[in-house]
Amino acid sequence: MAHEETHRTHRIGWLRAAVLGANDGIVSTASLLIGVAASSADRSEVLVAGMAGLVAGAMSMAAGEYVSVSSQADTEQADIARERRELRDDPERELVELSQIYQDRGLTAELAHEVAVGLTAADALGTHARDELGISEITTARPVQAAFTSAATFAAGAALPLIAAALATGGTQIAIVAVTALVFLAALGAVGARAGGAPIAAAAVRVTFWGALAMAVTAAIGSFFGAVV
Repeated sequence: MAHEETHRTHRIGWLRAAVLGANDGIVSTASLLIGVAASSADRSEVLVAGMAGLVAGAMSMAAGEYVSVSSQADTEQADIARERRELRDDPERELVELSQIYQDRGLTAELAHEVAVGLTAADALGTHARDELGISEITTARPVQAAFTSAATFAAGAALPLIAAALATGGTQIAIVAVTALVFLAALGAVGARAGGAPIAAAAVRVTFWGALAMAVTAAIGSFFGAVV
């Protein structure tokens, strides 16, 4: 009976963008709301600032992810194009290079050469991309996927503290936004860790700590400038 294993590396591309987007959405929007509220702004001003932060942040995340991941994709394609030329111009040297890679990983010279010959015959470019350049189907850059994932998760994350701020009454806005944001961050850290197979408690504590620090700093700055103005 075949032994089935469950791996999570195929989630790397979208999971990184999703966690980054949602975390940034919660932290930046909650911090913005708290900073503006601490400056003695009225409720409507706080909500307008939060909505502007949501829209601007989502667009910024989409653009930033697309540009940065596109740069990675361009580099990967340039390396693959170079490898294709080398395989065409000097296949024997590339075979020796591939064989050496397998020897460095622990195979004997004879077995390494045999493996290199077999894999080169099956898919020379794919083999070199994977084993020499470290580029595979799992890890390859996907700019559009990263952009849409980051924008969507940022907007979803930002909406949570914004809704909390809209529902808060009286002078409870700062406290409610801060508490709910920390709860959301802890939940996000746990979900992201579970999806990636990482320790849940450590991830939850990590994102909660940095979120609390960001909110505390912006609250202090908002309070200071509100008092000065």
